Amino acid sequence: MSIIKVDNLAVGYEGKSVATGLNFTVNEGDYLCIIGENGAGKSTLMKTLLHLIKPISGEVSYMDGLMPYEIGYLPQHTIVQKDFPASVEEIVLSGLLSKSGLRPFYTKTEKKIAQRAMEKMDILDLKKKCYRNLSGGQMQRVLLARALCATSKLLVLDEPVTGLDPKVTEDFYKLIKQLNDEGLTIIMVSHDMPSAIRYSSKILLVNQTQKFFGKTKDYISSTARKEFDGELCAFEVDDQGKEKDNGIN
Repeated sequence: MSIIKVDNLAVGYEGKSVATGLNFTVNEGDYLCIIGENGAGKSTLMKTLLHLIKPISGEVSYMDGLMPYEIGYLPQHTIVQKDFPASVEEIVLSGLLSKSGLRPFYTKTEKKIAQRAMEKMDILDLKKKCYRNLSGGQMQRVLLARALCATSKLLVLDEPVTGLDPKVTEDFYKLIKQLNDEGLTIIMVSHDMPSAIRYSSKILLVNQTQKFFGKTKDYISSTARKEFDGELCAFEVDDQGKEKDNGIN
């Protein structure tokens, strides 16, 4: 069942488009990776999907009763976020603010939701720690737990592994895939092509306009991929996204 439908969308700022001609659908259970060059409009599209900025033209429709406040969002990691002076528990609980309204306190039920999210992310032992004293990987798990408090339907991530070391990056991708396998729909902006192909079910290639949308297995053999990656790549991948020898040294 469709949960987001995009029709003839153009996205940008102050009336100036950075990406146009976008048409795609996100279904329940999808793992959609949005890829493209720097400045191609990926993050702008993401913010438009979240209603953080208005479309230049076209339409984004939420289906199946999905409300904007039911979407969990993990933005790009910033210096400000890294220096945030709050405990892990406080940050995770803040993911429930859209549901708690103007109440100045959290209910027992909301605290249990936050605890389950911390348990799922394996950070419960860190709940009293100051966020800014954590490692990069721990910070991302905290922010992911916060996003999970906001949703049981759709998780949106904007280049979530930027700045993380390879081992932490791989663990994080596996964590996202596990959430997807458990039924959570994923939309992720990524510049990590091997991992995008390895883990996603669908690919959206954006370079100022829509170059490809469809199943990941179809993207692998597509003309769009050859044009984006180049005829000769530093790596090739099989249908499972695993690297294979392409004879290039």
